[in-house]
Amino acid sequence: MTVRMPALDTVDLADPSTFTAHGLDRFWRTLRDTAPVHWNPPADGRRGFWVLSRYDDITAVYRDNTNFTSERGNVLVTLLDGGDAGAGRMLAVTDGTRHHELRKMFQRVLSPRVLSEVARTVRDNTRRLMREAAVSGGCDFAEQIAGRIPMTTISNLLGVPEEDRDFLLTLTKNALSTDDENIDDVGSEMARNEILMYFMDLVEERRETPGDDVISMLADSSVDGVPLSDEDIVLNCYSLIIGGDETSRLTMIDCVHTLASRPEQWRRFKQGEVAVETAVEEVLRWASPTMHFGRSVVHDTELRGVRLRRGDVVTLWHASGNRDERAFERPEEFDLGRAPNKHMAFGYGPHFCVGSYLAKVEISELLIALRDFTTRFEQTGEPLRIRSNFLTGFSTLPMRFWPDHSGLKEDDV
Repeated sequence: MTVRMPALDTVDLADPSTFTAHGLDRFWRTLRDTAPVHWNPPADGRRGFWVLSRYDDITAVYRDNTNFTSERGNVLVTLLDGGDAGAGRMLAVTDGTRHHELRKMFQRVLSPRVLSEVARTVRDNTRRLMREAAVSGGCDFAEQIAGRIPMTTISNLLGVPEEDRDFLLTLTKNALSTDDENIDDVGSEMARNEILMYFMDLVEERRETPGDDVISMLADSSVDGVPLSDEDIVLNCYSLIIGGDETSRLTMIDCVHTLASRPEQWRRFKQGEVAVETAVEEVLRWASPTMHFGRSVVHDTELRGVRLRRGDVVTLWHASGNRDERAFERPEEFDLGRAPNKHMAFGYGPHFCVGSYLAKVEISELLIALRDFTTRFEQTGEPLRIRSNFLTGFSTLPMRFWPDHSGLKEDDV
């Protein structure tokens, strides 16, 4: 039976159900070949927007802070709703000098040197969880392993009490990556507001009793001589908890899901034929958990002969750019030895993800633990896909693991 691709103008990329109802590989390929600057028409009361699908066009817009801005929002949910409340204060939706100063602040606390102790904790936590899964024979990998590693890491950095972490994980899922059809736009907005209120309370506590966490650091920081307000800190905590959990968690889940169906790639990695660092980059390219980021047009401009007008929304689709035949050889193949691999899973240019090092640490430690403690693994049931127009991946992944007894024994020594 031949599955026909829907017509380009009937695919609404603002509708979360689009990404569960269709496999979009052919759609993206068609856009790249025939309509690299594509107009997604208005639908269901939402305004229309431009869609960029080619790697070079996406990176060009990321570099262009003159004609495009992130200060009216950087994801569809806010861009189509009139703007982002954190614009000009939250790192991800701030440009210019303030963005530069905020970025320097976060780079100081998220640098490899500063995070060396955090990396050791990630390693210990990951190996403990994977060891337990290998010995027991299986688990829901998404819930019991991937759902714990990134949230534990970012919570430790922010000083979130252990008893609050499951609550925050539920909120982050409902905010952007729920699998619950009963969570609509209103429910997602309520979850985002709850995250903000939670951090407002935590900021007040740190003002009174500072610690050695990132929130305490922010409470003692200033930009151009002006101390960060409580609202500034809360908005950036929101960005850190969402970015620090969602990207790594969904990439880890996709990694195990993909490797389970590609035994030859697993064999290459298990036998040391590809380096961990190289494998991590391909895992990130393949997963592309953040499907898009967006910009607003500041000045009338032109791209590939198409006129973009001031105020237009332009979306940059990593989901397509990371599969662009013009940028990658055999992009439809999952190749753990791929090099070079200039993927855009972390964005590109001035807004390149400030937490990328930490995410790579988490993914690499997962791969190492899989290699050390398992001989092979397989899915034992259908995973549940999330509903989102921003993130992609699975919320459940039932797995069976076969233990590597020699690796488990070495780890005991």
